[in-house]
Formats: sequence, structure tokens, C-alpha cells
Amino acid sequence: MKSLQSINFKNKKALIRVDFNVPLNAQFQVTDSTRIVSAKPTIMKVLEDGGSCVLMSHLGRPESKESAFSLKHIVRTLETVLGVEVLFSSSCIGEDAQKFCDNLKPGQILLLENLRYHSDETRGSENFAKELSKLGDFYINDAFGTAHRAHASTTIIAKFFPENRCFGSLLAQEIESIDKVMQTGEKPVLAILGGAKVSSKITIIDNILNKVDHLIIGGGMTFTFVKAQGGSVGDSICEDDKMELALQILERAKAKNVQVHIPVDVLAADEFSNHANTQIVDVRRIPENWQGLDCGPKSKALFHEVVQQCKTILWNGPLGVFEMEKFSTGTIALGNSIAEATKNGAFSLVGGGDSVSAVKQFGFENKVSYVSTGGGAMLESLEGKILPGIAAFSK
Repeated sequence: MKSLQSINFKNKKALIRVDFNVPLNAQFQVTDSTRIVSAKPTIMKVLEDGGSCVLMSHLGRPESKESAFSLKHIVRTLETVLGVEVLFSSSCIGEDAQKFCDNLKPGQILLLENLRYHSDETRGSENFAKELSKLGDFYINDAFGTAHRAHASTTIIAKFFPENRCFGSLLAQEIESIDKVMQTGEKPVLAILGGAKVSSKITIIDNILNKVDHLIIGGGMTFTFVKAQGGSVGDSICEDDKMELALQILERAKAKNVQVHIPVDVLAADEFSNHANTQIVDVRRIPENWQGLDCGPKSKALFHEVVQQCKTILWNGPLGVFEMEKFSTGTIALGNSIAEATKNGAFSLVGGGDSVSAVKQFGFENKVSYVSTGGGAMLESLEGKILPGIAAFSK
């Protein structure tokens, strides 16, 4: 398949599927422009070649055409990030949108209205995809965050550009980064899986046990594993119905020679609050009416040692309730460990909602190799699924 850099877009009208599903405050101002900034390299490549850009995206999950979900709200931020005037079409198909596109000159950018104002987008309607395809003569998919959806603008539309299509630089980077962890990464390979529930990560664990040398399990998942092995977890979150599954995971890991690392101590609290009384306790001996909300100092040291010996690192999920300052130290310590390993030459990929939030909150964004922009898409990739938005390009 053609790469973005190999194409000259002079006098071409590039129809680009971006992911501008960004958070807005009560005044409809963008509060996190990460996804817009991430799309900039692809957009600027087209403009610098002498082409024009027609940008299409969704925003939220509108039920009809509520103004709150209009992409007009992001125009000012988009112009600030790109340093270029952005035209806006209040429709994404039809006569008005077509007229805008027909009059678009090289160097100009047009943003189309929210694709999800039309239910045909999420239904993957071929007719809707065909209407969209009329708005450009080259299709670029740069929306990794929606690549796991077989929607009209992410998957179906590709068939209307059999020769004139490519991935944008963001989507290509995402694929390359996941491939480094799952296929080509230098060993030893480490996966760090945190979060509350084993059930939400079981398919990822199943898939990555064939790829990794070390697996760190943290967060609320810890206590299902500890209790399954006979430990006392007090009031800590625990999936009793997944304890047998936890033991099976440990057995499978042992059979594949994967070293599993679980916290050995925790910061326990007498209530789920930033103002709780706390104590450091053995992870297997958490008192009644107490709950583990962060990993303890011995665990931080243990994990630091593991991280430093690995050359490829995947981080998905925090080690504690990092949203509360009192229980954020384990996640921060892990971030520092990964930053140090990255500085020493390791490749580190951070993906999945909460770990991405933690990385941004604690200033690790520029200290790791790559931070994924796609939550659900990232997780499905780690589960070994072929994403529809990517598969469409091989047809």
C-alpha cells in the first residue's frame, strides 16, 4: 500500500477521516486538543504539497442533530493548532457540502459537520459512504480511535478509492507501535496491565502471553489473583467468580515461561477516600474493613527492577486509584521507571484510557516512546483482532 510520504498531493483534494472526538466544556471550548494536534502532520503534508483537505469526523453520540455535538465548536481550536483558516460546512453530504468542496482551492481546509448526525454513518451504509466519497479524489484514514468500527467513513468508503487511498501518519504510527510490542519488539518484552477487573483484560492477557517475557499485574485486578492464591484481601475490589480464571492465567504463563509479577505490599485504606486512614500492609494480609488502593514501596522497587531490564514495554492501566492524590504514588513511580527505561533505549507504548490519562496528568507524555490516541481500538489490537478500518485497506 502507498505511504503518505510517497504521495504528492499537488492539486489533489484529500478526503481525510480524522478523529476529532474531543472533550468540550460547558462553553463548548475544547479542553484537550491532543487528537487535533495528532492529526496535524497528515493535514500539513497535503497542504505543503499544494493540495487541499476535506476533514470528516464524528463528535460524541448525538441522537439527532443537537447543536451541542456540532463540529463548529472546534473550528477555532483547529485553526490555532494548524495556523490555517478552516472553512466549515454545516452538512457532510449533499449539495451544500459538494459546493464547498468544488470551490476548495489548493492550501485550503474544509471541516464537514458531524458524521454521526446521520445514522447511516454508524450503520456502515454503502450509499452514505458513496456520497462522502464524492467530496475528494484521494482518501486518507488517520482516525485510529475509530478504526475498530466498521462505519461508513472509516471502513466502507475505502472501496470507492481502490487506487487512491492511504493511512495518515497518525494511523501508521499507531500500527507500527503496536506491531513493535506484539511482533517485532526487542526482548525482553514487558506488559503492564492495571485497572479494576480481570474480566475486562482477559482477552488481552490471553493474546499477549505468547508475545511477552514479563507480565506485571496491578490495580484492582491484583486482589482477584491474591485471593485465588489463598490471600486475605479485606474489602478490596475482587471478582470472586474470576479466581479460577486467575489461577489458569498463572498456569498458562508458567507453561510459556512468562514471569508474572504481582504487588507484594499495598497502601490500604479504611475507606475509599482521599481523607482515609492508611497503612502499608502485606498484599496477602489486608485486614478486614480495609482495602488496597495503591501498591506499596516494596512493590514499586520490584516493578522498577523489572522495567529496567526490559527493552519493549506496554503499559495499559494504572497501579492504583491515581485520581486521588494519596493513592497516586504507585502509578507515578511506574511512570518514572518507564521514563528511565525509555531514556536508556527501551521502546515504551502507553495505551488505554486510564493509563493515557495518568501519563498526561503526571507529565510523562514526552518521556515515553508513544502514547496511543485510541482507547477501544488499542485494546482490540492488543486482543489480536484485525480492526475493520485497517482491514479495509487490504481488500
